[in-house]
Amino acid sequence: MDDRKAVVVFSGGQDSTTCLFWALEKFEHVEAVTFQYGQRHIAELECAREICMKLNVHHHELDMTLLNQLAPNALTRADMEIKEGDNELPSTFVPGRNLLFLSFAAVLAKQINAKHLITGVSETDFSGYPDCRDGFIKSLNVTLNLSMDETFVIHTPLMWRDKSDVWALSDQLGAFDFVKEHTLTCYNGIKASGCGECPACQLRNRGLEQYEELRQGGTIK
Repeated sequence: MDDRKAVVVFSGGQDSTTCLFWALEKFEHVEAVTFQYGQRHIAELECAREICMKLNVHHHELDMTLLNQLAPNALTRADMEIKEGDNELPSTFVPGRNLLFLSFAAVLAKQINAKHLITGVSETDFSGYPDCRDGFIKSLNVTLNLSMDETFVIHTPLMWRDKSDVWALSDQLGAFDFVKEHTLTCYNGIKASGCGECPACQLRNRGLEQYEELRQGGTIK
């Protein structure tokens, strides 16, 4: 496996775009893979394509619509309400999504001889999703290596960062304005600051406000 090559699991959102910039700084050759799984908004796929075009990154798009058949959820069904659960998983949780996405990303990485896989999961701001936890990623890394007899390394640059810290990282990478203006995190399919009301927008915008306060206060160097 080529230690200079990497594949980024890419959605066109704040987190995965920050990870894409991180990978471009770390590795000589970076490719991105986006999954079509019946998302509510085609805008997410269009955004991912546009960002990769702007950054001159080779972009793969894989059909995973079977996931929509198996796991109905608010990210793929317009008739399901987007809501946070008090004692249960949010309605936006897609069972098996990161397991499948990283597995197929590894298959792709094997074809292009890339040793490194990058994903934007975070245990700090994971909304209760079990497949964003560090333990899951470490376990899957071992499983993928055993299943393909390879030595993949899964990187999670955001694992211990809250949203304010993710904005800080994008700033350190010289990508703050790009991420702010060109990414799509909103569950309602609106770029940049989004609708301002859905849980994803609230999390993103709260983190942005916190980081900008730190910047203005001169505590960021």
